[in-house]
Amino acid sequence: MDGNFNENDISRVVEADRAHIWHHLSQHKPYETTDPRIIVEGKGMRVWDQKGKEHIDAVSGGVWTVNVGYGRERIADAVRDQLVKLNFFAGSAGSIPGSNFAQMLIDKMPGMSRVYYASSGSEANEKGFKMVRQIAHKRYGGKKHKILYRDRDYHGGTIGTMAAGGQDERNAQYGPFPEGFIRVPHCLEYRKHEQDGAPDENYGVWAADQIEAVILREGPETVGALCLEPVTAGGGVITPPDGYWDRVQEICKKYDILLHIDEVVCGVGRTGTWFGYQQYGIKPDIVTMAKGVASGYAAISCTVTTEAVFDMFKDDAADHMNYFRDISTFGGCTAGPAAGIENMRIIEEEDLLQNTTDMGGYMLDQLNALADKHSVIGHVRGKGLFLGAELVTDRDSRDPVAEALVGKVVADCMQQGVIIGATNRSLPGKNNTLCFSPALIATKDDINQIVTAVDGALGRVFG
Repeated sequence: MDGNFNENDISRVVEADRAHIWHHLSQHKPYETTDPRIIVEGKGMRVWDQKGKEHIDAVSGGVWTVNVGYGRERIADAVRDQLVKLNFFAGSAGSIPGSNFAQMLIDKMPGMSRVYYASSGSEANEKGFKMVRQIAHKRYGGKKHKILYRDRDYHGGTIGTMAAGGQDERNAQYGPFPEGFIRVPHCLEYRKHEQDGAPDENYGVWAADQIEAVILREGPETVGALCLEPVTAGGGVITPPDGYWDRVQEICKKYDILLHIDEVVCGVGRTGTWFGYQQYGIKPDIVTMAKGVASGYAAISCTVTTEAVFDMFKDDAADHMNYFRDISTFGGCTAGPAAGIENMRIIEEEDLLQNTTDMGGYMLDQLNALADKHSVIGHVRGKGLFLGAELVTDRDSRDPVAEALVGKVVADCMQQGVIIGATNRSLPGKNNTLCFSPALIATKDDINQIVTAVDGALGRVFG
């Protein structure tokens, strides 16, 4: 820490926080007798709280965001310089950083061609849903409007994106939701024993076939899009089984269904490729992203489409309704693309995609070694520096451990100065997966510290 806060200063900050801040995902009753945590500073993979305690951050800002690590002066300098020159103009006009970043982005996404800027992942996904709905009215008399989403996937916290949310506890008490969003089954092979008819072999193809069964039940003429995460994030870090994505692609093509890939977590290097879908040979129609696009140095999200999707909104200029009639106020901020440019340059210059692949493989091995020691770890999975360890009471029954015990593991790691994540208040009875997403700059030493902390926590919580 640089010492800019003294004890009196920070005590006032803590009291102001306690009195006025409504923290995300937090029960505030404990703050009546204990201090809320204030993160004061970050550098590289580490952050410091108001007491000066150092923590290694194994979840990149708590929610898979700070991909290139904390304290990147060149990103901050680029944002500052851009804000002085032009901070904002509505997205109905262009900007220099907006154009330059769009070109950089599209160069990394063969087959895609158009970028729509907004400010959050939820908003990016809403834009994709609105595109699908408008296409339904333009081309199909409004009939082909249904959007399929997958059990356990998450697409945002707005009412519209929650309608496409496969996490029932996150959705609880926020309905009723808009109509026309239809759930398809998850593809978590580790829990295939809970799915009627799931085979021992070729599970991936079978899991994709369950999507086709839903399409046939609903009527293919009513289904406009399928929205999926390439690797399910908050629903348990679920990597797709073999054969799954090839079959999904076939199904979408067969029934003329747009494939919307949600890269809000996986995008911009998290899995070891620029985008998670590129791990699996997917050819999407719509791709959404946020979080790691600027590593949290500015608010930005992108809804990226193919030219074929874009062309459907300009095929009849004489029709005054025949364009995408949407705007995102803060999609006009220039800080986001300015930060995105430097963020992408850092990833390229420091070869962080390769580091993510290498360190992700190393961390996967270390977690599997931990599973050899702790029987409570039922399954380890992930791609790149995006990993999960599912905790169970018994490896034969695969019954999940209680969420409260998972919370104790997270709390124990925090006490040791290591911040890890876990599924929480998302899946009824199945919030039992520890989640890891250290920055793409992670070293073996960083990973060893994280795994050592988890090792100790598991021993103390489960014996």
